[in-house]
Amino acid sequence: MDCQEIQEHLSAWLDGEVDRDVGLRIEAHLEGCPLCRGELARLRRLDEALARLEVPVPSNLAAGVLSRLPRRPSVWWKSLSLAASLLLGIVLGGALAGNFYPGLTSSNGEAITTEVFQDFPQGSLGTVVVSYQSEEGNGA
Repeated sequence: MDCQEIQEHLSAWLDGEVDRDVGLRIEAHLEGCPLCRGELARLRRLDEALARLEVPVPSNLAAGVLSRLPRRPSVWWKSLSLAASLLLGIVLGGALAGNFYPGLTSSNGEAITTEVFQDFPQGSLGTVVVSYQSEEGNGA
């Protein structure tokens, strides 16, 4: 590669954007060419100077960018699907709860929960259910 080709690829080489074999040829050329080494030194000084520049950010930049973004679509369907799922879970859970305690009612429809829940400690959910159904069964 001659000096003109090297100098065309020098900036890309400095940024690490050239192929490996091109990079090796540039390095080999730089070892023997003071003209291209000088060009490389100038490019490095330019990079350092550009890196030190401070660019003021406009105060309304964020607001301007946000105003140009398209509005996000409403997610009402997500809330609706969540509510429907919860409702379905409650309905199915209530309907299937009878299958967990098949002996809760007798053949004539009378509640027999006292036999099932008699081992529950005082104040537990089981005693609340038993006491509720006992009052209901007494005609109260």
